Amino acid sequence: MTSRQELRLVAKVARLYYEQDLGQAEIAQRLDLSQATVSRLLKRALEQRIVQISVSLPAGFNAELEDALQVAYDLKEVIVVDAADDDDEQLQRALGTAAAFYVQNTIKAHEVIGLSSWSATLLAMVDAMRPFPRTQDVQIVQILGGIGNPNARVHANRLTERFTQLVHGKSMFLPAPGVVGSVEMAQVISEDTFVREALTLFEHVTLALVGIGTVEPSKLLASSGNRFSAEELNHLRDLGAVGDICMRFFDIHGHPVVNPLNSRVIGMTLEQLRHVKRSVGIAGGLRKYSAIRGALLGKWVNVLITDRTVAEKLIAEKDTPRG
Repeated sequence: MTSRQELRLVAKVARLYYEQDLGQAEIAQRLDLSQATVSRLLKRALEQRIVQISVSLPAGFNAELEDALQVAYDLKEVIVVDAADDDDEQLQRALGTAAAFYVQNTIKAHEVIGLSSWSATLLAMVDAMRPFPRTQDVQIVQILGGIGNPNARVHANRLTERFTQLVHGKSMFLPAPGVVGSVEMAQVISEDTFVREALTLFEHVTLALVGIGTVEPSKLLASSGNRFSAEELNHLRDLGAVGDICMRFFDIHGHPVVNPLNSRVIGMTLEQLRHVKRSVGIAGGLRKYSAIRGALLGKWVNVLITDRTVAEKLIAEKDTPRG
């Protein structure tokens, strides 16, 4: 049992530490105690509920929802933003800003960072980033072919070039289309020295930043010319496809949709993505809900940045069979 005198000392130390902002060394000197004793007394203050700590979350912060989503889908990290689901531009900005903050605070020296081309959300991320204060020994590689319609190609190059400048890294482009017309053409292009150099680097990627798409391509992807025909997309839907990452399609349960079209894609495979230490999926909006859920169930990403509406639905339907 703790004596009244010890409780008095516990309370005194707690007041000096929590109310007067004195450090443990200062308290030890003032009360003629050892710093180890001060540390023990502060721990006792919590155990005896003399000190009760509460965290007051700012508006728009979704800590409990993020924690629940992280546990439900076995993720490394979850960031949930508040943004209107019916305004694509506002949603992209919010997701991009959150992704920019995540990258700026977690990027490590010697990282090999993979960027998926043709993602409006990743462009928003780059637009929200600030230059790093010092040179980062990192390498950036495109993980989906960045060649396409000249009017749209500037977006893929801008994404990679601007990101590289901001982190003071070195970039490696994937000088090939994301989708080609035949398997034979894909094989020939993949044997190009510069293409092969980029493809080889995929195995060393430590941080992948990817969008999560639906079967219907985004405006940016469609404008790039890196898309399948309407007939091919309908065939993918018939096979159960609900979404893609780097033009690799999967169903609502996260299973890869095996189809000949995969052989015409020049980019990172789902299996390669799964083995990346941090694979960050940045996507939101109910239009993409099935694709996001499939990506999580397939464990193709292990970090998710999304909006509150999608996050709440992901929790509500975690154990609900689909399809």
